[in-house]
Amino acid sequence: MKKLILFLSVISVSYFGKSQIDIRGKVKDKVNQRVEQKVDEGIDKGLDETEAAAKESTKKKDKDSKTKTTDSNSKENTSEKQNTDSKPTPPSGKDDIKSFSKYDFIPGDKVIFYEDFTQDAIGDFPVNWNTNGSGEVVTLSSFDGRWLKWSAGVSYSPNLSTPFPDNFTLEYDLLMQKPEGKEDPYFGLTIYSSDKDLVNSDGVALGTAAIQLITQSSWDVVNWNGTDADQIGSSAQVSNSNYYNQKVHISIWGQKQRMRVYVNEIKVLDLPKAFPANAKLNRVKFSNNPGLNFSNDDAGPIFMSNVRVAIGAADMRSKLITDGKLVTHGILFDVNSDKIKGESYGTLKEIAQVLKDNPTVKVKIVGHTDSDGDDKSNLDLSKRRAASVKNSLSKDFGVDASRMETDGKGEGEATAPNTTPEGKANNRRVEFLKL
Repeated sequence: MKKLILFLSVISVSYFGKSQIDIRGKVKDKVNQRVEQKVDEGIDKGLDETEAAAKESTKKKDKDSKTKTTDSNSKENTSEKQNTDSKPTPPSGKDDIKSFSKYDFIPGDKVIFYEDFTQDAIGDFPVNWNTNGSGEVVTLSSFDGRWLKWSAGVSYSPNLSTPFPDNFTLEYDLLMQKPEGKEDPYFGLTIYSSDKDLVNSDGVALGTAAIQLITQSSWDVVNWNGTDADQIGSSAQVSNSNYYNQKVHISIWGQKQRMRVYVNEIKVLDLPKAFPANAKLNRVKFSNNPGLNFSNDDAGPIFMSNVRVAIGAADMRSKLITDGKLVTHGILFDVNSDKIKGESYGTLKEIAQVLKDNPTVKVKIVGHTDSDGDDKSNLDLSKRRAASVKNSLSKDFGVDASRMETDGKGEGEATAPNTTPEGKANNRRVEFLKL
């Protein structure tokens, strides 16, 4: 028990800024004093210099690259349309869909929160988030889109309008950089139940119930029920140092109490009793910390983008075979491209199995986009994406191509207003119509 109390004291200090957990009187004043330390302006300056050095190094290594920082006022810098001169760096060549052959993650069907920071000004803190410190929206020369740049020892909470359902998915892209001579970067994630946003709270830091993921030398999971906490899972198969200076996709799948965690194509945790029973989780907090050495507040910079929370996917078999129409948001593409992303593997595999189990069924695959860009380009893009899905189902999963037709509707059949990130995310979809 003493070991557990010490562990909780450390994580509460590391991940919740000014917050503290009063667990059986064991949290000392000394810990609280350390929490009060502020990240000074010199740290942000140092991080900015490191980022600039990293950009310059990239340019020197590839003199012929046309990569450039996207214009902060350009309409092209959106979730559907990016500056095509800016080329993302793929994560260690693992973007091939075949490398995801063991990936069984299926993104949720209806998006209830989506954030790519396109509505925020460069240099500002995003309007739909809260923090107990600082942070800013930036663009990066080697990666598309806009990113939230984290400050050391600070927490970030999105303004969610809908609680987490029993079956949900949470995804986001992460970029960790390891500058020489500084603390290894790592991060924490807490999904919790509370009637208020605890990012600035001085009360119980984990709310009435919570699940907490902490990444450092290992990836550890803590379950909190409001009075006690237990470390219920740990994985040493993934190290943050393996992912420095590349975009990493984090996927979390919650099904009642079960929790699966993926890093790119690798499932690192699968815990059947992770989430507190009967808890109504309604908030999420992302945290960055410089390490357990409280005298060193300097850490490698962390950037986050494309945060997506969705209600768990519906029964694909029932939707397609019984209802005659399956709508999926789990087939993802590179920006302004018909290239299917590797993390679409789980969704494609499930659809292929439904078609194989029903060999007489023929389908029409229809692509849809949001309204960013012009109508003609979106229509062409949607048709090409539908054709890519047909090609993948045939080539990668063995579905007879003669059973599949394709079409594209562009932005013409929106299911949600294109005025919000969530609306745009729901409009970017692939439909399967039973013929």
